[in-house]
Amino acid sequence: MQTPVPPEPPLETVEAALRGLRAVSGDALDDAVYAAASALAAAPAGWDAISGAVLRIASATVRRCWEYGWQPADVARLARRELTPAETRFTVDVIAAEARRYAPDTLGARWAAQLAELDAQAWWWEEESGGDRAFLDGFARRERLSRFETAACALGALRLLDRLPRIGGAGPLPGTAHGGARTAAAPPRMLGRIRALLAKAESTQFAEEAEALSAKAQELMARHSIDEALLAAGSAGPAEGPGACRIGVEGPYESAKALLLDAVAAANHCQAVWSGEYGFSTVIGFDADLELVELLYTSLLVQATTAMHRAADDHHARGRSRRTRDFRESFLIAYAGRINDRLSAAVQDVAAEESRPEVLPVLAARDVAVGETAGRMFPETTSHRLKGRDAEGWARGTEAADAARIAGGRRG
Repeated sequence: MQTPVPPEPPLETVEAALRGLRAVSGDALDDAVYAAASALAAAPAGWDAISGAVLRIASATVRRCWEYGWQPADVARLARRELTPAETRFTVDVIAAEARRYAPDTLGARWAAQLAELDAQAWWWEEESGGDRAFLDGFARRERLSRFETAACALGALRLLDRLPRIGGAGPLPGTAHGGARTAAAPPRMLGRIRALLAKAESTQFAEEAEALSAKAQELMARHSIDEALLAAGSAGPAEGPGACRIGVEGPYESAKALLLDAVAAANHCQAVWSGEYGFSTVIGFDADLELVELLYTSLLVQATTAMHRAADDHHARGRSRRTRDFRESFLIAYAGRINDRLSAAVQDVAAEESRPEVLPVLAARDVAVGETAGRMFPETTSHRLKGRDAEGWARGTEAADAARIAGGRRG
């Protein structure tokens, strides 16, 4: 008489399926995923048990990603680039599952904002409906997938998360931030004014108006940075050091976009390090400057993209089609270079208007601190030189940057 073999515990079943995919790549990957998905869908432990095990393993995998330096927006951005839409939504769901472990007041402001932007919510969680054991069935209904397809989707997403390497951290881990810690980069009223000015600059069809609006926004940013630096230098408490945030830099023309972000960061006492393989730049600077860098970069990118399409449409309408990669990339490279010149001049103008003798030494000290922090976070970096290949695109990009130029002087 043979003794019946007990079914393999669900955690071991899921771990074995994921382990079998780690070393597989290329043409063999699809077959391996299908075989592993079939095993999960038909596991003797039962689908509900597999569901709970999948979320348990997924939460641990996501937690390791956070410890390795990743943040929710980074993971979601990579998922959108590497995975199917269903796998990307699965990834957001497992981010939500892990986020349940943290009290809201232990999340940094940027972390909480990323979760809100992703709308990462545990929509499936109802105690009376089985909790996490009902997740896979609920996900299958939402996505209109079979159990096999759902298992394949889960394995595809988990394989990506499982393979993410260590990267430089940017900000505190979830669960470690303190409610009393300073999280706002600028007073809400001033941020509102800056956002309103930049929104108008993006929407206007008149170059001179866009120039004036953007100039006023940059003036507010530069003056706030100076005031904040002097306030921090005169504080009796412990000195606040530089922090870091990540800003997505996605294709097409990501090199030119990273160049634009670098220009905005440098003009605002920050440093940007581009990680092209992951689709983001890490910006290092003091809290008073980081959010403002993101605001200005986003606005200038919108203005540049609008102007680029307008220039291409203009030439196409006249029978001189410039809808080519070279034209657009050259346009954005020239735009970034010209904006760099204009931003640098604007910052110098604002600093020159300051009569307080302590301004320049304080700003210089902060620049040194930012450089040292960037060096510790990224001890090995390489520089890239970008060159436009289309003369017309370069000329039109320079013109667009002039129209959107950021001058620091006062305007009546």
